[in-house]
Amino acid sequence: NRLNHFSEDQGEFRIFNSFLSEFAVMGFEYGYSLATPIALVLWEAQFGDFANGAQTIIDQYLSAAESKWRRMSGLVLLLPHGYEGQGPEHSSARLERYLQSCAEFNMTIANITTPANFFHALRRQLARPFRKPLVVMSPKSLLRHPACVSDVKEIQGKTRFQEVIADSVKDPKKIKRVLFCTGKIYYDLKAYQDAHDRDDIVLIRLEQLYPLPKKQIDQIIEQFSKAELFWVQEEPSNMGAWQYFLSYYRYKDLTLVSRKSSASPSTGFKKVHERQQAEIIEKAFG
Repeated sequence: NRLNHFSEDQGEFRIFNSFLSEFAVMGFEYGYSLATPIALVLWEAQFGDFANGAQTIIDQYLSAAESKWRRMSGLVLLLPHGYEGQGPEHSSARLERYLQSCAEFNMTIANITTPANFFHALRRQLARPFRKPLVVMSPKSLLRHPACVSDVKEIQGKTRFQEVIADSVKDPKKIKRVLFCTGKIYYDLKAYQDAHDRDDIVLIRLEQLYPLPKKQIDQIIEQFSKAELFWVQEEPSNMGAWQYFLSYYRYKDLTLVSRKSSASPSTGFKKVHERQQAEIIEKAFG
């Protein structure tokens, strides 16, 4: 009866059907990852928020199965996440939801910005003597971004996955601001920094958000002990990784640069998006 009702409106039926397919396919891939732990099993969403239809699988199995039943899974979720002006339905993979589900080293949450690091993240999935789910938030735009490239040497020899990538600086004593960020917004910040020749600011990319590479971050904070600390994100302040990151550094003088709190992940207007994005970048550089 429910299907007959939806069939009256083909638009609504397609939405309902897509939710069913996401739930079913992710459930299949999760089961396959349990049955064949030596295989690299990936579930890719066209946009990250498509995982909404499979939220039951994520909550009941992916994030909690090891704690409840001691069952490990190496399933990889590829959830494109990044604010590119495509509206509220295609901007956010709800990064904050996954970070809120993290505890007891139950899974890995990453927002990767280089091809080499993506290669190492996937290779690590099978190289480990155990299995953990991996959620990758990297957006589609990085596939064609001219700055998102890696030298072949970065995947050869003893190279490995980098949980944190800190930009090199000529004179650490000149640094006045440390900008922590994750994902695509790094390239927007980097472009602004290069265009305005701001050598008094250093950009720090968190490629892995959970487990948080706290020792590496602490070393960076200690290295630039006299600089101001900022967390910069594209998401509204009530979303993204801000509240998660702040929970580790609530005793630090840490300033947020982001969109204002919002019920919707993003605006639906391209020009408004571009204005908001520009304001974030300019504010981050003071």
